[in-house]
Amino acid sequence: MNSITPQPGIMDIALYQGGKAAVEGVSNVVKLSSNENPFGPSPAAQEAVRRSVHELHRYPNTDHASLRRAIAEVHGLDAARIICGVGSDEIIHFLCQCYAGPGDEVVHSVHGFGMYRISAMAAGATPVEVPERERVTDVDAFLAGCTDRTKLVFLANPNNPTGTMIGMAEIERLAAGIPSQAILVLDGAYAEYVGGYDGGARLVEARNNVVMTRTFSKLYGLGGLRVGWGYGPQEIIDVLNRIRGPFNLSGTALAAAEAAVQDRAFVEKCLAENARMRTWLAEALAEHGVPSDTSMANFILARFASPEEAEACDAYLQSQGLIVRRVAGYQLPAALRITVGDESSCRRVAHAVGQFKAGQR
Repeated sequence: MNSITPQPGIMDIALYQGGKAAVEGVSNVVKLSSNENPFGPSPAAQEAVRRSVHELHRYPNTDHASLRRAIAEVHGLDAARIICGVGSDEIIHFLCQCYAGPGDEVVHSVHGFGMYRISAMAAGATPVEVPERERVTDVDAFLAGCTDRTKLVFLANPNNPTGTMIGMAEIERLAAGIPSQAILVLDGAYAEYVGGYDGGARLVEARNNVVMTRTFSKLYGLGGLRVGWGYGPQEIIDVLNRIRGPFNLSGTALAAAEAAVQDRAFVEKCLAENARMRTWLAEALAEHGVPSDTSMANFILARFASPEEAEACDAYLQSQGLIVRRVAGYQLPAALRITVGDESSCRRVAHAVGQFKAGQR
């Protein structure tokens, strides 16, 4: 009899479901399900990848010093307090591994990113969901959800999949109100899309209980290379580095990310186009009777009258070669998350939603 078994709780973890990338029997699909940059990576990042092939036989450096310096220079941070990982997912995982375990609790919102729950359970901790108020973070609910067992509090701002966010005054209130043994983690995967918002960097520097995470997978178009980073108090970053694999990022990924973060002209172009088409798409969907909250990210949460209508619209969009994201797993069954693509993609999806709604009348 086989007595090999995983650690308690592992089999209770539901597998993370990424956005679909194909529709059976449909060619020429437009993928708007994973919040990817429709313009891809910058030319500088592409050139860095091409150059990196000559060094594929070499191990990458272990301290990511060059990339950390580039990030620090662009964002005005202390490079010594930056840690790089395989997407910001890995930084989230490090935090749970290092600071949460059996008997501990990890707090996140009901519509929060699915990896918070998965990483908490992988560490043996208990995830605690708190409600949002009309799909917006409720700081009072977060504070009420904290106990003497709370070790981590995850807040995505802007949030995924809602696209909504709260201001710094509320974030500061949350940081000041959580228990003394807890760390507030500000997930800034979409922070770059918000003008004048530093993702919480100044709060990290002002307090000893706040960590910020960021990614190269969204704005920078490097989702396929998996690069993220975190910024926090030196003592917390030193702890996380103790469990970080020495070669967790490839030389190619490091080179591409460094070139990407330094190509500010490409970044500004992508931001401007995202803002323009995000407004256009939200207004176009609203004209078809599909409302959405004001999004501060690179996607829109389109809301329908019922889960059945959302599912029917998704099926119709797929038949037209348009892949968006169902978010029932985020407890939003009557909604679809639609990435803001290029102008052609946005016009195509808006037209298809209009056709679907017209066919219902």
